[in-house]
Amino acid sequence: MADPTTGDLIKAKTIASDEVNAAVDVFMKDATVSLFRFASGHTVDPAGAVKDHEPSRKAVANPEAGDQYRSGMVRTAILLARPVAP
Repeated sequence: MADPTTGDLIKAKTIASDEVNAAVDVFMKDATVSLFRFASGHTVDPAGAVKDHEPSRKAVANPEAGDQYRSGMVRTAILLARPVAP
């Protein structure tokens, strides 16, 4: 699989959904975090993923958006990101 997304790696059972949840939690605590390592050794840049996904970027910047909505949008951005293989 050439340049799989995080979502593709979940489908392939290379990355667990719980790990994506952990990446979201890390981002929600520190929106500048630029490196998250999955157990498989793959790495993703949560801040970069959100920056690159306009709907997520807007949701995170919106002070009126609820935490659940914002974290869901961060999750979407991370799922669409293309992690770096180990």
